[in-house]
Amino acid sequence: MQGNIHRLRNFVATATLMADQASPEHVPHPDLLAAFRELIAFDDWLPDTCCAPHPLHYQQYLLHCDPLERFSLVSFVWGPGQSTPVHDHTVWGYIGMLRGAEISQRFRRNARGGYSECGAARRLEPGKVEELSPIDGDIHKVWNAHADAASISIHLYGGNIGAITRSVFDPATGEAKNFISGYSSATLPNLWDRSASIRTAA
Repeated sequence: MQGNIHRLRNFVATATLMADQASPEHVPHPDLLAAFRELIAFDDWLPDTCCAPHPLHYQQYLLHCDPLERFSLVSFVWGPGQSTPVHDHTVWGYIGMLRGAEISQRFRRNARGGYSECGAARRLEPGKVEELSPIDGDIHKVWNAHADAASISIHLYGGNIGAITRSVFDPATGEAKNFISGYSSATLPNLWDRSASIRTAA
């Protein structure tokens, strides 16, 4: 699928130009959301190395991290039936569906000190985006809507999400445990080798 990786390169350039227009907690300028929607509207740019599921747990492939760690872009690959625990993010985020479908359920602290479901679960289909902000409540659980196929979502966060200390929560007791997710891949897509297109144009 890497043939149109210029879409990813162009989005990274746009996000870099807009990176100073948002704080980690606040969702950024609407123009960045529009650019993100345009990116996920096409399923022809994600490198194959960032699409591989794992048989036991979801994968979190880093596509790009801003050098100043103001934002990061990640592909989440969900194997059949895979899910997250109830967790937070501590920074703003956009979740855009690229392939398949996933379901997101928000949670809020209840009077007993635990966490209860907040509103109806939201199903994301390709091209749809969910926005997250810790100010509005960013605690949720996510799972692959398909029990027999992989799904892929693209996540944009207001920080280097793999290096941020976050929490998972026990819904019954409210107990929080810190975690740092890291990333599933040791290498990044090569966005900057434009030599083939330059040779063609020469």
